[in-house]
Amino acid sequence: MLQNFPMYAYIPVRDVARARQFYEQQLGFTPKREAESGVVYEFGEGTSCFLYATPNAGTSKASQAFWEVDDIEREVAELKGRGVKFEEYDLPGLKTEDGIADLGFAWMAWIVDPGRNALAILQFKG
Repeated sequence: MLQNFPMYAYIPVRDVARARQFYEQQLGFTPKREAESGVVYEFGEGTSCFLYATPNAGTSKASQAFWEVDDIEREVAELKGRGVKFEEYDLPGLKTEDGIADLGFAWMAWIVDPGRNALAILQFKG
């Protein structure tokens, strides 16, 4: 499960309540602490992220954060079982199969949250 792996990030969203449904119901996260403007989730090895409200949410085209896992196929299958949709790419130099891309040095998969934040799951090779 993703909460057993390291993650450090700020996750900007426009609607905290809607985003919490995704993170808590679909990804299965448990809030550690609630603040007036957002919520903190803790992950493996003492890492965490802060989900917070901002009008700038969803403006980045790049990944906001990633989890480093030891079995990407297991993590992707578990999340798909929860109804999480994975991004599929067929671009020069980047093609996914069943949601996972082989980057040469690692395998990677991407999801997009309701705030249009791209989040990645990464397994290094070797």
